[in-house]
Amino acid sequence: MGSLDDDNLPRKQTHKSINDQTKYKLKVLVLIILTNLLTIYIFTSPSLNLHPISRNDSFSDSTSLLHELNATMKQLETSRSQILVLHQQLKSTNQLVKELLAQLNILNQSINRTTDSTLLNFNDLLDDLSNEAKLALGPHKLPLGYSPKSGTDEVYASVGGGCLSYKEDLAQYMTYRVGKECPVDDVYAQRLMLKGCEPLPRRRCHPKAPVGYVEPTPLLKSLWSTPPDTSIIWDPYTCKNYTCLIERRKFPGSYDCKDCFDLQFREKKRWQYDNGGLDFGMDQVMATRPKGTIRIGLDIGGGAGTFAARMKERNVTIVTTSMNLDGPFNSFIASRGLISMHVGVFQRLPFFENTLDIVHSMHILNNWIPDTMLEFTLYDIYRVLRPGGLFWLDHFFCLGSQLNVTYVPMLEHVGFKKLRWNAGMKFDQGIGKNEWYFSALLEKPMS
Repeated sequence: MGSLDDDNLPRKQTHKSINDQTKYKLKVLVLIILTNLLTIYIFTSPSLNLHPISRNDSFSDSTSLLHELNATMKQLETSRSQILVLHQQLKSTNQLVKELLAQLNILNQSINRTTDSTLLNFNDLLDDLSNEAKLALGPHKLPLGYSPKSGTDEVYASVGGGCLSYKEDLAQYMTYRVGKECPVDDVYAQRLMLKGCEPLPRRRCHPKAPVGYVEPTPLLKSLWSTPPDTSIIWDPYTCKNYTCLIERRKFPGSYDCKDCFDLQFREKKRWQYDNGGLDFGMDQVMATRPKGTIRIGLDIGGGAGTFAARMKERNVTIVTTSMNLDGPFNSFIASRGLISMHVGVFQRLPFFENTLDIVHSMHILNNWIPDTMLEFTLYDIYRVLRPGGLFWLDHFFCLGSQLNVTYVPMLEHVGFKKLRWNAGMKFDQGIGKNEWYFSALLEKPMS
């Protein structure tokens, strides 16, 4: 990770380039002015060869006087022509000076803008957006004026920086009839989130409501029950009912968490047993902490919420983050009586530091994430864990060449302490692929 000086290096280089341009133009300006002053001096100096006329000679030799007068007239005519040329040059120089001064003024403004980024106008970032989008993002004046707590008299709505890189998509997302039904654009909105437009701005419209909605199944039965089809809107998904989602594990095709919705299949067995290798048992993990001290936690990319369901059975509250990738994962989690959050893996975790007892992630944190972004994510996990909290990194996928060169040093650098570590080769694509999984139980040090 770069230091503060590294971060400021491009800015310093920009300032140097701008200053060099300014000095160069000033030099050109000085040279032009000096050249024209020298010209003026030459044509107005006493060395101009105008011969004085002698009074005695004029009386004695009228012919000589006439010649001298003619010569003087020619010299004066030549001088007038040269002065006219000089005036034209001075006029051009004057125009050039004005242009150079204007350019210097622009350069000075550029220098001021680059040395103080706060001069960047927020409204400039909102160009080409709809009025509704601009209204949603702010700024909005505080009704009671300046607030000492926030240090300002206005507020802006939270919106991901990536939104401003996809203005056309954002404008489309913010196009709707205020107070009416929102467009069914869940897939479109989620695609924006996956591009980095997260969080999305709020909207002033109502989501489409399911037809025939019924009360949910009571706890604890809801943990392992398939919810009714009328509990959600099916428009965004390929499957149009839960039977389709359950059965699709039996058919060809690639889906995110293909068999997650079949709660009586592999989901029923997850984390129930410890095989001494990649599969850690939930009870064995919890036994590494004093009884009752694992109370609250987070499951990153938790699919259908089964990790949270198993923890719920052990009186532990788990928040599950999930994306609806061709399946109603967030709705399914909520129908089971669990807490879901529709956020991506790169958003800052919405928890205060030193608060969670456990953070778990299975299959989501993998080598598909750029190394630098993964490092930021790991540090954020470290931040929200309390001292002595557990980070359960479950089935992390990578290549053999990356395992000890990239990921082991990265985890050690973040500062986690290893409680358990198991690695195993992945053979389904062939041994030549050199694909590996590793599972790790890590601890945030007590001090």
